[in-house]
Amino acid sequence: MLYTIVAIIIFAASFLFAMLGLGGGMIYVPVLKWAGFSVKEVAIPLGLLLNGLNTLLALIPYARKKLVDWKGGLAMALAALIFAPIGAYTAKYVPVNTLLILFAIAVLGAAVRMVFFAKNPEPEEMMNIKKRSIIGGGVGAFAGFAGGLLGIGGGFIIAPILMWMGYKTKEAAATTAFVVTFSSFSGYLGHMAEGHFNWTLTIVVVIAVIIGSQLGGSFMSGKAKPKWVKSLYAAVLFAIAIKLFIGAL
Repeated sequence: MLYTIVAIIIFAASFLFAMLGLGGGMIYVPVLKWAGFSVKEVAIPLGLLLNGLNTLLALIPYARKKLVDWKGGLAMALAALIFAPIGAYTAKYVPVNTLLILFAIAVLGAAVRMVFFAKNPEPEEMMNIKKRSIIGGGVGAFAGFAGGLLGIGGGFIIAPILMWMGYKTKEAAATTAFVVTFSSFSGYLGHMAEGHFNWTLTIVVVIAVIIGSQLGGSFMSGKAKPKWVKSLYAAVLFAIAIKLFIGAL
């Protein structure tokens, strides 16, 4: 029964977060912790695995619609790939409660940023490729490190920066998915040596992510309204941040 509840929540998270290319690690880790699994040994490694799988699969419908900026996101993706394992390695030296508080602060910051972006109209002009690559490299390094440390892939940092650079909501979601795939799998490999996997749980939640990511990515690339998606996303993040703060303190 517990696995069924976890799978349903993770399916819903995968659908929602695939729409913004964020993977869902912000929900996967707290849900796995709530279900009684160790934060460092199970929740964070499995959260990163599911995060990467979700964004990788969401890339399929995004790529079909030609929404991914492969060239513009490359510097960010490579930086995230390099720094995510460093964050993962650092995690074992940080107390669990400290990790949860950092996680809550990160989620709250992402929610506040998304409230402001939800009010803004879609941008008309994008930064040139040189600026996107330079800024993207620095942001990717920070996002990769933070994502590896907290088990969330770093997409909550990347998506608002891409929108600031001039990406439309759907293009930002698609390109974020591209970058987060690199940071998530790289961070997962960094955590894998410390992980203790429950294969039944892993199989159940992987199936939930596969279905949710495909439906979410297809919906976002087609019918979703950008303002509605960003507003809903902000509301979910606020709820998660409040719950995490209460749990950690």
